[in-house]
Amino acid sequence: MIGRQLGNRYEILEQLGGGGMAIVYKGRDTFLNRLVTIKVLRPEFSSDKDFTRRFRREAQAVASLSHPNIVSIYDVGQEDDIQYLVMEYVDGEDLKTVIRREGAMPPEKAVQIAFQILEALEHAHENNIVHRDIKPHNILITKSGRAKLTDFGIAREATAATITQTDTIVGSVHYLSPEQARGELAGPQSDLYSLGVVLYEMLTGSVPFAGDSPIAVAIKHIQEEPEPPSRRNPAVSPGLEQVVLRAMQKNPQSRFASARDMARHLEDLFARDGEEVTRFIPLDEMATRVLKPVEKPREEGVRRRRLRPVGWVALALLLVALLAGGAFALSNYLEGPPPVTVPSVINKDLSEAQRILADLGLQVAVRKVHHPKIPEGYVIDQDIGPEHAPIKPPRVITLTVSLGPDLREVPDLYRLPLEGARIRLAERGLVLAEQVQKDYDDNVPPDLIFQQSPAAGERVAPNTPVTVYLSLGPKPRQSKVPNLIGLTMEQARVKLAENNLSLDENVEWVESTDYFQNQVIIQDPAPDSIVNQGTSVKVTLSKGPGPVPKEVRVKVPLPNDGQAHQVKIVINDVRGTTLAYVNTHQPGETVVTTVRYYGRATIEVYVDNKLVKQKPLQEGKNDDDD
Repeated sequence: MIGRQLGNRYEILEQLGGGGMAIVYKGRDTFLNRLVTIKVLRPEFSSDKDFTRRFRREAQAVASLSHPNIVSIYDVGQEDDIQYLVMEYVDGEDLKTVIRREGAMPPEKAVQIAFQILEALEHAHENNIVHRDIKPHNILITKSGRAKLTDFGIAREATAATITQTDTIVGSVHYLSPEQARGELAGPQSDLYSLGVVLYEMLTGSVPFAGDSPIAVAIKHIQEEPEPPSRRNPAVSPGLEQVVLRAMQKNPQSRFASARDMARHLEDLFARDGEEVTRFIPLDEMATRVLKPVEKPREEGVRRRRLRPVGWVALALLLVALLAGGAFALSNYLEGPPPVTVPSVINKDLSEAQRILADLGLQVAVRKVHHPKIPEGYVIDQDIGPEHAPIKPPRVITLTVSLGPDLREVPDLYRLPLEGARIRLAERGLVLAEQVQKDYDDNVPPDLIFQQSPAAGERVAPNTPVTVYLSLGPKPRQSKVPNLIGLTMEQARVKLAENNLSLDENVEWVESTDYFQNQVIIQDPAPDSIVNQGTSVKVTLSKGPGPVPKEVRVKVPLPNDGQAHQVKIVINDVRGTTLAYVNTHQPGETVVTTVRYYGRATIEVYVDNKLVKQKPLQEGKNDDDD
């Protein structure tokens, strides 16, 4: 595969790794000249049509997600039997590698990573997309410390194979929710359970459940309660432990209501400990914080020593000092600002909300998110409000403030092919409308886009369909088909060329007694049809024997007006137009003559160039006495 180019666009540079379902490569997008990650499905999955159809549908849905903590999907395609997925290239390593190298993380670092994944899940769940395969292998940590969630595109399919494919899904089963282990439908709370397991592993360096087989691990998820993480790492506080264990409740209804709810509990937990937690800041930009050491419990049975008299004196002095210090601290507490009830500032302008809270001695932290209805700069939510117990200033109140609607700028699709437009739109979180219009355009080559709606530069909501118009090339000019009946093949070819048309070289020959050999007897399109210039006209030619000549007697009485008159007789038959007779006669004379014709014919009689008679000639009637 190395060096191969997929879809005439994605060059495979090197293999990065592989899993049970796919092999992962580093590649280059030759269109946009950027590094990408290419995930190629293994043959046993690529050959399953139902699987690949669902895989493409899921991947295209996830491609609409746009979030800094989600690895973007750029393209999904197929070449021969190869099904592949093109994603954002992340320069870093997966969280599983970090845990294996570092072991248990400091709680604050683990919570910072969890915050970022919760933000990603909140965005995905709001768009009705459930990941279904949250595990540290699918969480990438960039060199700057940002966490990015990946592998949405195959998550739905991975669930179905979790327990049965023991050689490929061993990593997934350790993070599986009980409902998934039972084969039930996964929902947003399933992702929260799996993230709870990941947070457990970050805090302790090990997964909560282990077993001899994937089946054994799955049964433990269904039946057993996890060991409290503080038993494996005493640095885990009781509050943080409660968050982890609630996320891992067997009943989905007993877990957090949403990713946002779980994040809020973590924020409240750190706020109670006097820490200000800022979400989604890369880890290498964070200031180092010193966590309060947790004292280990004293071992029982330690032999007590008798205190000597000097020890008793020292102890008495220490108690006096502690009592004095406690009294001083209590005095300072009582003299400090009294507890206040935090008012609701929801739907208020940020500056007004800050003023209201500042007047109460409270500090404000701001978290900004997009909202489809609330205008930019107005408060959407607050972590502590009037429903909470009074708090003592200065406490930090986290306000969620609207950035306004999450609008995406429509890219310019002019002169792009259809697939290129689909990719360009997906990068902006937009989709290509199902109905593709086609029309002529004098300036844009065929199969390229010459018009779009909405126009480039407009700002629209995510997932807005963009209608495109594909060029059919310049609008062709049109010509009227001439009458070729009775012409020879060469005459027909010349006549058609004069009208910017051509003769179809596939000529049919049939016997005819009405037309001479090599004459056109049928044409398609018919005479006077309007067609595009360059159209080929199909003809049928006579191969004989041709018509038998017939004769007709013509009588032409002339007026007796004292003047000579010219008489002219014209025959229109299969030969074309023939001048059969012309002569000058005396006044009052009756001209009688015989003329010859072939096949169906029309006779025209002119006196002094004025048409005086025109009639078709009937077969078997050889005179024109009337």
